[in-house]
Amino acid sequence: MSTIRRYPSLRRRLSAVVASLAMLCLPLLLSSCEKADVSDDSPVANFEALWKILDERYCFFDYKASVYGLDWNEVRRRYYKLVDDSMSEEGLFDVMARMLAELRDGHVNLIAPFNISHYTAFYRDYPHNFSADLLEQTLGSYYRYASGLYCTILPDNIGYLYCGSFENSLSEYALDEMLRYIAFCHAVIIDVRDNGGGSLDSSERLASRFTNDDILTGYVAHKTGPAHDAFSEPQEVYLSAAAEHVRWQKPVAVLANRRTFSAANDFVRCMRYTPQCVVVGDKTGGGSGLPMSQEMPNGWSVRFSACPTYDVDMQHTEFGIDPDLSVTLTDEDILRGVDTILEAARTLLNAWEEK
Repeated sequence: MSTIRRYPSLRRRLSAVVASLAMLCLPLLLSSCEKADVSDDSPVANFEALWKILDERYCFFDYKASVYGLDWNEVRRRYYKLVDDSMSEEGLFDVMARMLAELRDGHVNLIAPFNISHYTAFYRDYPHNFSADLLEQTLGSYYRYASGLYCTILPDNIGYLYCGSFENSLSEYALDEMLRYIAFCHAVIIDVRDNGGGSLDSSERLASRFTNDDILTGYVAHKTGPAHDAFSEPQEVYLSAAAEHVRWQKPVAVLANRRTFSAANDFVRCMRYTPQCVVVGDKTGGGSGLPMSQEMPNGWSVRFSACPTYDVDMQHTEFGIDPDLSVTLTDEDILRGVDTILEAARTLLNAWEEK
């Protein structure tokens, strides 16, 4: 089993994957886009092209068949009946979007000039477990902000960092300064609730501050052919310490909810294997596939999960990661002004300190 090092740069990990995919013309990530090899531009032809793109390149068919009985051939038969060459673009888009929703994947989007489809049931059908008003209350009148990170010190001498997105490029300098600011605290809370993801480089840069050694955090594989089960041998993925920067040596709690997705889901997965870390709140939203996109005959494009990642036990995290301590934030809690998830983490960390 081959090995990939995650740090000091994500590019090391991606280079191995990209090199393996080059022969199959399967470029990774959002920047990739390949034209489907279909000359007919009719609604029926575009429907067939979309179904085939996913059939040959989507990476979770077998897993989702085992979890909820997904049958991609049955899906095609059902939605094909709704397509004809006289239908409007909007009608075709609606049928295709509903077909893609059968994959139950927040990384799957149909993109047209007039609309973009989104699958949101992975968080919409569950309690929110986060309040922007309570976040503002937690931060108080004095806090630090840099590179998309909010930082304050709670009254019980616990540091608090809120990261609502990994779209920003987290600077090493900002991370150094914030960790120095809370250095005298006996514990820290990293809140990634409502973090919908972004850059894996940013999520791993933050996680690298919580380990002093290289640690195995999971595996990655990639498609090697059109069959649903055609994958390369899984490659080990390591998180390496940010050796030249400030690193945290004390207990840490990570707060998560169903909107903790994609790169933020990856952050939680990595943090589970760092020393003295506990995950509190709700199950994450998942989104563990590395995405790519492909153009259709009519110029629309489809984005989908192309490469699966796994945890250290070779288990999928596509449908989320369970917390170590499950806590719910109710509407009544919000009205009382109490963030029960945050308070549970503080209680746990303070008890840890007293031992």
